[in-house]
Amino acid sequence: MTEPQRYLVTGGAGYVGSVVTAHLLERGHAVTVLDDLSTGFREAVPDGADFVEGRVQDAAGLLDASYAGVLHFAASSQVGESVARPEKYWENNVGGTMALLAAQRAAGVRRLVFSSTAATYGDPGPGPLTETSPTAPTSPYGATKLAVDHMIAGECAAHGLAAVSLRYFNVAGAYGRFGERHEPESHLVPLVLQVALGRRPEILVHGDDYPTPDGTCVRDYLHVADLADAHLRALGALADGSVPAGEHLVCNLGNGDGFSVREVIDTVRRVTGRPVPATTGPRRPGDPAVLVASAATARTRLGWTPSRTGLAEAVADAWAFARREGARP
Repeated sequence: MTEPQRYLVTGGAGYVGSVVTAHLLERGHAVTVLDDLSTGFREAVPDGADFVEGRVQDAAGLLDASYAGVLHFAASSQVGESVARPEKYWENNVGGTMALLAAQRAAGVRRLVFSSTAATYGDPGPGPLTETSPTAPTSPYGATKLAVDHMIAGECAAHGLAAVSLRYFNVAGAYGRFGERHEPESHLVPLVLQVALGRRPEILVHGDDYPTPDGTCVRDYLHVADLADAHLRALGALADGSVPAGEHLVCNLGNGDGFSVREVIDTVRRVTGRPVPATTGPRRPGDPAVLVASAATARTRLGWTPSRTGLAEAVADAWAFARREGARP
């Protein structure tokens, strides 16, 4: 993907969307960010990107033949909220994507990279997951993401869209001034860092009786910069025809190694040099014991291999971002 192109990034004011947008701009591409700022932040949109405040449903007013493709991050993404308010997730995630696909079809924009999730697999049991592993989501969030994957597959088959769905496992780290910030925060690494910063008194470990080496859940953590690289490689595969019109390629993204909740806490202690008190509570409903990815398809089809596989580097980058955010007025 050497020639500069123009791309629409939905959800580009969020964590992953902002990092991917920064990478696109660094490579000379023109980017329009579409975000309603319901969970994203205006200041997270990288300098140089055009910003339009609006919902995914507004894409029809933006897209035209000058766009080479769309990177679709915009979604409601809190598992617990999806259980309490499933209608919000079906409307935003499924309804929003249906409107986006219609807008792409009308404008003749026939390339899409979709931000999917490991939550499509549900509670699959131990072992690295492949794209052929059974999908059985345990939350409306995961169910809506899986429904969108099916919707995209149908669009490809019927209307010649070329698309890549990237199923992330856990993402951590930061890229310069672009990092993870949610209100409220629900992800483990930033929560533990809040304890190290003194913003929380302790971190709650949800269960220590899982069938894992230390009894806590094990997750595959991927550095957000490696994740951004996968998106650019997916765009390259769409541009050069490696993923041709009519194909929907699904790729798991992870580093293939699992880190337990206690290992994450211990890594934060080492990286920050600060105490992190931890207490143990009951399991959360629906938490799988182990989620680890096989990224063999991404390696074969996209030429992607993560380069930052150690947890300490992701934690150190996230720590630098958290301290910088903590210094903001």
